[in-house]
Amino acid sequence: MPPAAQPPHSPGAALELLVHGVGGATPQEMLGDPRTTRVTGDATAAIYRRTEDLAAEHDPARHGDEPVAEAYCWANLTSGNGSRALWLLLLPFMVVNLAHWMRPGAPGRSRAVRLYGLLVRLLALSLTVLLTAAACEVALDLAAWQCAGEPRCSGQRSWLGFLSTEQGGWWSQPGRRLVVAALVPTTLVTLLWYLSNRTWSAYESQRPLAGAEPEQPGTETGEAQAGPASSDVFVPPASRPALGRPGFWYGRRLVARLRAAHTAAGLLTVTAAVGGAAARHDRAADSPVPAVLGALLEATVVLCGLFVVLVVCRRGRSERRLDNSLDRAVITYLPGAAVVLLLLSAVYAAWSRPGWVSEGALPGETTFRLLTIGQGALVTALAAVALILYARNPEPRTTLYGLGGPAVALLACALGGVMTGGVAQRVADWLDGSGTPGMGRGSLIEGPPVLLSWQASVIPVLLLLLLVPVLTLVVRTARRARRLGPAVEAEYAEKEPDPARTRRIAMIRATAALTDSAPRLLGALSGATLLLGAGAVAGSMATTQVPGLAMDGAAPAVESLAEAAQSTGSWMVGVGFILFVTWGRRAYRDVSARRTIGILWDVGTFWPRAAHPFAPPCYAERAVPDLSSRMAAWTGRTRGRLVISGHSQGSVLAAAAVWQLPAAARHQVALLTYGSPIERLYGRWFPAYFGTVPLAGLHHSVHCWRNLWRATDPIGGPVRIEEGGRHEVDRGPLKDPLVYGRTTEFPLPEPILGHSDYQADPAFAQERAVLLERLGPVLPHQADGEVQGSSGRSSG
Repeated sequence: MPPAAQPPHSPGAALELLVHGVGGATPQEMLGDPRTTRVTGDATAAIYRRTEDLAAEHDPARHGDEPVAEAYCWANLTSGNGSRALWLLLLPFMVVNLAHWMRPGAPGRSRAVRLYGLLVRLLALSLTVLLTAAACEVALDLAAWQCAGEPRCSGQRSWLGFLSTEQGGWWSQPGRRLVVAALVPTTLVTLLWYLSNRTWSAYESQRPLAGAEPEQPGTETGEAQAGPASSDVFVPPASRPALGRPGFWYGRRLVARLRAAHTAAGLLTVTAAVGGAAARHDRAADSPVPAVLGALLEATVVLCGLFVVLVVCRRGRSERRLDNSLDRAVITYLPGAAVVLLLLSAVYAAWSRPGWVSEGALPGETTFRLLTIGQGALVTALAAVALILYARNPEPRTTLYGLGGPAVALLACALGGVMTGGVAQRVADWLDGSGTPGMGRGSLIEGPPVLLSWQASVIPVLLLLLLVPVLTLVVRTARRARRLGPAVEAEYAEKEPDPARTRRIAMIRATAALTDSAPRLLGALSGATLLLGAGAVAGSMATTQVPGLAMDGAAPAVESLAEAAQSTGSWMVGVGFILFVTWGRRAYRDVSARRTIGILWDVGTFWPRAAHPFAPPCYAERAVPDLSSRMAAWTGRTRGRLVISGHSQGSVLAAAAVWQLPAAARHQVALLTYGSPIERLYGRWFPAYFGTVPLAGLHHSVHCWRNLWRATDPIGGPVRIEEGGRHEVDRGPLKDPLVYGRTTEFPLPEPILGHSDYQADPAFAQERAVLLERLGPVLPHQADGEVQGSSGRSSG
């Protein structure tokens, strides 16, 4: 039914689409009304209105100057029951996926851009192999090979009794023990495949809005060009940035292909661990099984592994169009071939070898050492490519001069190494009982590879090194707070200032500025990690012993420090692992805890899975099409004016949704952001997508845009767009608190709001009204000359 005819004095239909931020909010909180109704959507993400506003478009005069408020609630895309905290165990996968999107912007360097993406995908593949190898180390080496092969160890673990050599059962032969233990890493890989496939169906397979403008050739990946300075000229489709491309939020084909490759890589790792042990025995001893079978199996595993690498390297993302095709041969036959090889290796290893005895440890040392050195080489190459890209288009505010992506990729590898090494070390300690694996003093088992012990030992050293930059930041923050004191008192022009109140405001402002110091802290952390990681590899290769034994014969202080670092590092990883899972579980259930770490998690899961298919799913692949579809449908149906109002992470979703709109719809849309990390975090860390050029393109493509920010906000900040004769984008810093002390208008002390409750500031309602005026006819003002308050809340 078409909208009713508008009275002559009516400015027409107007809608404010509210998008909450980190931590989420209920429709009732956002709309300020306990009676709300879902307009469209489902239990995961939906748009709501006040019940009385369901048919508001048919009588716009009833709302006067105020727009109809709608709330988009997307909190369930990133939160839910406590079991979802298990995604935190895959944090290295999420972090390496972030590195893919952190490359510098570089128009005209398409080959370097493709090489950057290829290197990140290879790093992601190495993390999958690392995780599977760690599971093989724990299950196959420590439990089945070492502990079950040692009567004193298996005698203390009743659940290993049927594998124990002391009982001499059918399963006691080493190859058969390995086959049973292989169920653990195989189950892990299968679980990862299942989670990835299930979320792929729920996120990547959801098609965006139909009828989007196709991407025209001639622009580089991720690049945008600013249009003219006139407010009447919009950026044409050919120069829309990467986030505006039709296929950007539709990674169905890539994720399916990467999932097949990573699943196959994990299964091949298990195959190599099971079949390789039997093949080595057949070559070295008089075995009843022909050695040629083992050699054939190993050669087939190598060939299949090379094909996995080829699949990962061959194709990147398809963003310029909606790619509905699937590489069905790859996603079907590649994992299937890996499963067949795993079954063949199980049969081969389980073949009877009466003289085979498990001694020492499986050769996992070489595997982990090659993985670590390979990851270091890939990170180094990635840094070289990033510097080349940055030199082409240097932006002063880009993190670490373009090295943010390589630094984050290095941390992903280090995090994966520390987590796997810590788990292996703790399991070895548990199996060994009162002994210390690898120390040779009453140890029942040899323990995990020496390299893993060295990696765990560097953690205390790394934390001590980080104390220097952390203490430096603390001192600088205190000094900055003292310097801000006079400025705070001058800003409020208080005749009798309260020193305590002044110190509190100044300290909150100084603390909020710490966000801008994150790149320096990341640089120090990644640099220390690189040096200590190289030292761990060199130490393990030079000594072939754990740190405690390697320092035997050194000075007593050095020997004690080595043993303390080894034991402390192992326990720190174990305790940290438990705390990590507990904190993550609480963050999914508790709103306040989710807000504390929510911005980091929401930044990580905002981006599509372009590098690692086992990373947590990208909620924006659902949220951005939701928002763009609603805006396009409403403006097309009503021809009305629309303000999309986004707070915190919601402002990033709002901007991405506006980029996806056709030009005709963008002409009817205004963008209002507040507490927005769109430049402070995204612009600095993801310059190819939110840097100076893409944000300038957004400014010129949308009808009008205003951004509110506070100096007390640790997350939001200015957009920093050069105006070029157009209306300003930024308004701020807003006063926070609104008044310094008690006044007749505010008889009670006003709170310092920081990142929350921007709608409480009168500037919010003023700027929203101005945006609506610029979208269409001038709205009549109230009799007293003031603009009415907000029609809804979107703080999260």
